Amino acid sequence: MENRDTTDGAAAVRRARFGRLPARIRYEDMVEEKAVTTNDPARHAHDPERSWTSFSCLAVDLGL
Repeated sequence: MENRDTTDGAAAVRRARFGRLPARIRYEDMVEEKAVTTNDPARHAHDPERSWTSFSCLAVDLGL
């Protein structure tokens, strides 16, 4: 069996290293708020030349 002094010494070292939890982080410090951009209709407009890049289709992938 171990010596009681060795166990207490190891416990003291653990307590010194891990004995206290880190300070709590407030919710306000974890959240980042950004302003919303204005709606740009041109961004969501239909472009027939590039419409094929927006969809994934197995038939197109296979060249059928």
